[in-house]
Amino acid sequence: MNKIVKNTIILTAITLISGIALGGVYEITKAPIAQAQEDAKQEAYKEVFQDAEEFKALDVDAKEAAQAVKDAGVDGAVINEAAEAQKGGETIGYVVTATDKNGYGGDIQLSVGIQSDGTVTGISILSISETAGLGMNADTPEFKKQYADKKTEQFYVDKDGGEGEQIDSISGATITTRAVTGAVNASLGYYQNVLGGSADE
Repeated sequence: MNKIVKNTIILTAITLISGIALGGVYEITKAPIAQAQEDAKQEAYKEVFQDAEEFKALDVDAKEAAQAVKDAGVDGAVINEAAEAQKGGETIGYVVTATDKNGYGGDIQLSVGIQSDGTVTGISILSISETAGLGMNADTPEFKKQYADKKTEQFYVDKDGGEGEQIDSISGATITTRAVTGAVNASLGYYQNVLGGSADE
């Protein structure tokens, strides 16, 4: 057996063993990772809708969601997930998860709690990569509370003007403020146009 053939056999064996090992590790860690992700999601849901006892996942039709976001006048945001917020077996509102792609550092994903009457109960940021000390301040209680306990069809950033509830922009991070507000407005649009809600109820 020449050296080239021998080396090829050795490399093939190493590749096969590595592949089997990686597959085994994946199977072992798949369930715990999925459970950790589900726990994090439930924690975020509970943060934005504290009155709910449980959350029931809803199917999100991508085409329908995209149209709802467009109708809400939001550009660059997508709806990821939605769930009914339930208490005593009754639906008392919804949690909608949306991603706005217009953040200064990329995508910003958050969950929004919305009562059945259209009142926003709060927001929880799931993913953000903005500048420390500037855009990352979007994930502070002081900033997020601007969206809480507000019954409105939409929010607008102070520097842009508009209708609805005003959001004071983060100093030096207007782009981040717009992205967060965009994701919140996309969630409200999905609630209003798909889930059957209205801020006028």
